Amino acid sequence: MKRSLCTNLVVIISIMIACSTVAAKSTAPDGLMVEFLQGPDVAEITDATPEFGWVAHSSHKNDVQTAYRILVSSSPEMLARNEADIWDSGKCNAAGSINVPYGGGALKSNESYYWKLKTWCRLGGESSWSDIMKFSTGDITKEYVTTRYPLRRTAVPPREVIKKSDGHYLIDFGKVAFGYLHIELNAPEDGFRMEVHLGETGSAGGVNKNPGGTIRYYKIVQPLRRGVNKLDVHPPRDQRNTGAKAIKLPAEFGSITPFRYVELVNCPAQLDKSMIRQISVHYFFDDSASAFESSDPVLNDIWELCKYSMKATSFCGVYVDGDRERIPYEADAYINQLSHYAVDREYTLARYSHEYLLKHPTWPTEWKHHSVLIAWADYMYTGNTESLAQNYNVLQSKTLEDRARKDGLLNTKGLRDIVDWPAGERDGYEFKEVNTVVNAFYYKTLLQMADIAAALGRESDAAEYQKKAAKVKSAFNEVLFDTARGIYLDGENAKHASLHANMMPLAFGLVPEDRKKSVADFVVSRGMACSVYGAQYLLEALYEGGRPESVLERMTSKDIRSWYNMLRVGSTITLEAWDNKFKPNQDWNHAWGAVPGNIIPRYLMGVRPLEPGFGKVLIQPQCGTLEWASSTVPSIRGPIKVSFKNDTPRTFELQIDIPVNMTAKVGLPQIGRQSTTLVVDGEKVNARYQNGYLFVDGIGSGAHTLISGQAL
Repeated sequence: MKRSLCTNLVVIISIMIACSTVAAKSTAPDGLMVEFLQGPDVAEITDATPEFGWVAHSSHKNDVQTAYRILVSSSPEMLARNEADIWDSGKCNAAGSINVPYGGGALKSNESYYWKLKTWCRLGGESSWSDIMKFSTGDITKEYVTTRYPLRRTAVPPREVIKKSDGHYLIDFGKVAFGYLHIELNAPEDGFRMEVHLGETGSAGGVNKNPGGTIRYYKIVQPLRRGVNKLDVHPPRDQRNTGAKAIKLPAEFGSITPFRYVELVNCPAQLDKSMIRQISVHYFFDDSASAFESSDPVLNDIWELCKYSMKATSFCGVYVDGDRERIPYEADAYINQLSHYAVDREYTLARYSHEYLLKHPTWPTEWKHHSVLIAWADYMYTGNTESLAQNYNVLQSKTLEDRARKDGLLNTKGLRDIVDWPAGERDGYEFKEVNTVVNAFYYKTLLQMADIAAALGRESDAAEYQKKAAKVKSAFNEVLFDTARGIYLDGENAKHASLHANMMPLAFGLVPEDRKKSVADFVVSRGMACSVYGAQYLLEALYEGGRPESVLERMTSKDIRSWYNMLRVGSTITLEAWDNKFKPNQDWNHAWGAVPGNIIPRYLMGVRPLEPGFGKVLIQPQCGTLEWASSTVPSIRGPIKVSFKNDTPRTFELQIDIPVNMTAKVGLPQIGRQSTTLVVDGEKVNARYQNGYLFVDGIGSGAHTLISGQAL
């Protein structure tokens, strides 16, 4: 009887556990977006058919979403009861978790709406409901518009307040931010005139009042009245960066400047940290969206410098070239875009900046080509074709193909080729009418226009662009290559061969396999003979040429031409040039100097989209001699986590964690000439060898461990 009772209890408990397991919900989706905007209060949606996105979750490996249900209501209370008076999508049997169009009745202008959703996954089953998200409409229009966040203010407390003498204080906020100063203090009587010194540079001795170039310093004499003074201290208006071509801030922000240090002279109160704030103006930024740490402390500091530069330089709500002009430029915007994508799951600022530049183009020849590069990156990271379709004709003109000769190469006589900037960073480049750097960009834009055309279903255009690209590649290698030296010359009939004329074709896939070694050797030999802008293509070229150790050397160098030098001179935002020595009028807040911000995630950690919207991702770390690293790389489908232990020549171990609705092609360095085996989650698999790497394809969502090594 006792045995029977115990048996029955075990059966009952087992049934209860089984039932509770069936009833349990999978983790709710999060990362909700409307028109690429996220957060608790998204405002001013003007699209009549906004698109939704989210991050799906499952506790099972290799899972995919199979269905979703979206509810949209006019009140959060109604939505909390699972009631939808605006739109109930019903259970839609679809894997889509990005760019899902609204399907309800007409949205009204200037209204607030609330939405949530649940998902079903093939293995994980039905999820719980997501949190409720609000979005508001502006004036609904049928016209294409890229919606942006309003600019934000963040009150930053000081890192240190130092009393220099009676009434004299030095305040260090730790980092430069664009904004103004807020102070709250008591004055015993009227008539006090307090000096406020704001500066980008300084030390324990005080604010640097003669920083040189366009590094910022301002002195403001602030009158005080008796009693409590609550002051917003703004710098004077700068005529240059508020001129006709400059991006204007909303009037309510007033004049702002980049500053880190503050000195107060004739301060009537005993100052403490609670009384003063740096009011930082910036675009939406999720500091927790990305992470990087490695065995090299210098590389870690450089990553943090570049990541913070993305947030700090977003103060205009458009990518600009720094504080001196506050004007957008295409090449600046492209590097800014790549590094911004690498540190945050945010796509509206890049798209808006790109579309602004299509209407307000700038002068350099190659900058026009960058518009095509920006457009393609937008599509690969978002999976959304709206901007491509809207701007297709303008993008076609950016190739400059009307300048092509019969052999396919561009002749840019009369245009303003730039190669690199400032002029002293061109490695002695010899300009010709048929310019090697310009034609390398031309080839790349033809390939990307072919892809853009295909994405829009313009198959005949795609085929024509592919044909033109092949013609350019053939002529490029016939006309511009010096067979005796094994390198590319600066242009047709040029005598000189620069770093730029070789790094650009290597970065853009123009170099045939039998020429890669000589070209890569030359690129390595030239060191860092380019600007912070040119460094983007130098580092890409070195990776494409199979020289990851050279990239690591350059990113961690302590030479004057280095990112370490930016830290050494005291900046907390990347500089416009390597040092004042190379550009005396440079500013200290230029996002195009933040190249490692995208090179580290995209190449060193090896995370790049292979399909639009990260439907498929490449994970191929190229770490050189770096011993270990771990990172979180944002994507529109959710964070991608990658870490490795590099114990070459014995083993290389890679840990990855991939979001639901994504697959990966994963590459590990081959260890041992004969080994073509990898261990994937404890099982040996045959891998495909290519250029020193072993690849496995079709790795699904969830956490996976991959190992290559001689002893496997």
